[in-house]
Amino acid sequence: MRLKSIDASSLTSAEMQSYLHYAIAPRPICFASTVDKNGQVNLSPFSFFNMFSVNPPICVFSPTSRARDNTTKHTLENVLEIPECVINIVNYDMVQQTYLTSMDYPKGVNEFSKAGFTQLASETVKPPRVAESTVQLECVVNDVISLGKSGGAGNLVIAEVKKLHINEDILDANGKIDPLKIDLVARLGGDWYCRITGDNLFKITKPADYAGMGIGIDAFPEEVKNSNVLTGNNLGVLGLVKTLPSSEEVVAFSQTDEMKELLGAAKNGQTRMLRLHLKARDLLDNGRVMDAWKVLLM
Repeated sequence: MRLKSIDASSLTSAEMQSYLHYAIAPRPICFASTVDKNGQVNLSPFSFFNMFSVNPPICVFSPTSRARDNTTKHTLENVLEIPECVINIVNYDMVQQTYLTSMDYPKGVNEFSKAGFTQLASETVKPPRVAESTVQLECVVNDVISLGKSGGAGNLVIAEVKKLHINEDILDANGKIDPLKIDLVARLGGDWYCRITGDNLFKITKPADYAGMGIGIDAFPEEVKNSNVLTGNNLGVLGLVKTLPSSEEVVAFSQTDEMKELLGAAKNGQTRMLRLHLKARDLLDNGRVMDAWKVLLM
């Protein structure tokens, strides 16, 4: 791997933004509605956003000052005047309308109207909710932390969730949010976004004996740790097991029909190891983690 090393102080704000936006992705989108002291509504998206605590429930998003002229955004001005907001989660059906609200409309322009969204009165805070959003979080702003004074500097808005509103259509049979139904989108670099669909979702399945503390890759035999066949992901799965199979379990598995044929075809040590590692990789792909270990230990 060839690494390009860059001193951060040598980059312009635009160059730094490009590198970070593309590298730190995908980023969830905070679609924040706020009001100023005169009751004027603002609606704007921010991809510098995430959850940082569940007790208390805290979300943080960051309106940055404009790099071109170091001016602040209306959202920041509003939460400093009225420390409340609603974080409306963005899904695919509303992403183009959401993008429309990112334009620098003059103060006093209601982006709900510009983008064709429906205002829905909140129950605990002054800013309205976006009715089209499938998850709406009513928040009070506990603090706003400035990260700098130059153009492009962030301002951390620390928002405590006071009430959640969730569209029941995105819930599963157990009342939990179904990732296949919520149809989320996320921000990448430049003009790029991604859509979270069933085709690009996957689970990390734990081995049957997983108890929260795997043996780790440093405990592997050297020939497994340095395998030319097993990938880093394969090694990561193998490292989750709590204990390795016993020698008796290894011998018993070697006598199964699927292993007798494989072992009988191996003519020398090098070929044997290659075949065993290929077999282990196949077993891992099929979720048979302990069987994979038995093969690797033969």
